[in-house]
Amino acid sequence: MEIHGSRKSTDLGLANDLRRPTTSGMKPFPWMKTAAVSAFLSGAAAIATAAAVPVYFGTGGPGAKGIYRATFDSANGKFTAAELAVEVGSPGFLALHPAGDKLYAVANFPGGPGAIGYKIGAGGALEVINSSPTGDGGGAHIAVHPSGKFLLTAQYGNGSTALFPLDAEGRLGTAQVTKHQGGSGVVKPVQEKPHAHWTGFSPDGRFALVPDLGLDGIVIYRIDLAKPAIERHSFAASVPGGGPRHMRFSPDGKFIYLLNELSLSVTTFAWDAAAGTAQRLANVPSLSAEVKAKETHNSGAEILVHPSGRFVYFSNRGNDSVTVFRADPATSAVQVIQVQPVRGAFPRNIALSPDAGWLLAAGADSNTVAAHKVNPTTGELTYQTKGVINVPAPICIVFATR
Repeated sequence: MEIHGSRKSTDLGLANDLRRPTTSGMKPFPWMKTAAVSAFLSGAAAIATAAAVPVYFGTGGPGAKGIYRATFDSANGKFTAAELAVEVGSPGFLALHPAGDKLYAVANFPGGPGAIGYKIGAGGALEVINSSPTGDGGGAHIAVHPSGKFLLTAQYGNGSTALFPLDAEGRLGTAQVTKHQGGSGVVKPVQEKPHAHWTGFSPDGRFALVPDLGLDGIVIYRIDLAKPAIERHSFAASVPGGGPRHMRFSPDGKFIYLLNELSLSVTTFAWDAAAGTAQRLANVPSLSAEVKAKETHNSGAEILVHPSGRFVYFSNRGNDSVTVFRADPATSAVQVIQVQPVRGAFPRNIALSPDAGWLLAAGADSNTVAAHKVNPTTGELTYQTKGVINVPAPICIVFATR
């Protein structure tokens, strides 16, 4: 999908991308042709035609009280002041239900960490649906399956993936925990045991993928949607000592771009949709050795793929920047074209606006979120003067879709 010119052309691109067949001729689940796709398309169209977009911020750290909310104006890159949407302990990562009417978070509760769901009401107000304990430590990431029938969380500390069933009202059921095993042992002590770091799904919804920093690879699960349940299916090894953190698929579903937190590099994979396997292709650093040598700390945090498939964005903590890669949609080959300061400290998360015209960078240590204009031709970023707001310890940025 190309992002050029008007928001109207972007809407058509989104629609066309979603109507294309799934990769490798695989038939999608029935929900992909009905309610879920219809909801996504209608939500995308509604957001893309409105300049003011609601945005939620997950937080965790000193001064943070819960999930915050603001409005972002895609016409000028400016925010309204952030306000507390709901009080909850350390809601680090957030995920929208595919219908766009519910928001989920990993968070801490008096009885221990778990997941919590909210109904999104008028004006973006959040009303608790229910919460459910993980039973295996705090979650580092959360994702809702496109069917809306379950969500997954990744537990970094204990190295596990948890599946929470969702009923028709969006209520969370009891967590089903799957433990990861082993550790690459390359970087000690962090890689002596598993550290699940992200959860997500293949474009056809048949597989769940969980990058694990301790295992130096992506754990791939086959999904049984009828139960629902997950079963370990395959494993895609990254570079030794890389420390996989987050990943994204290319818009056509043929490639995976994996961010390695420890080595600050992007590893690309070819995705076989029929087999549910990934073959490693290449590895490219986000920063030069000379740049990294000037910092006392270096780690990668978040990776994004532009909807056109021609640009990849990678946030660098320590250097406090976003590396912009030019990507070849036909091969997944990437090349660094820009290293943009985020105008904040420790960019834990970055997010593209629904029209892909802006990149927001969350400075977890500076208590800021800053807006950068995306050049639709080159992919390069330009900081929006005064396009910054204060958010206590922001960790995650999620745009509303309705």
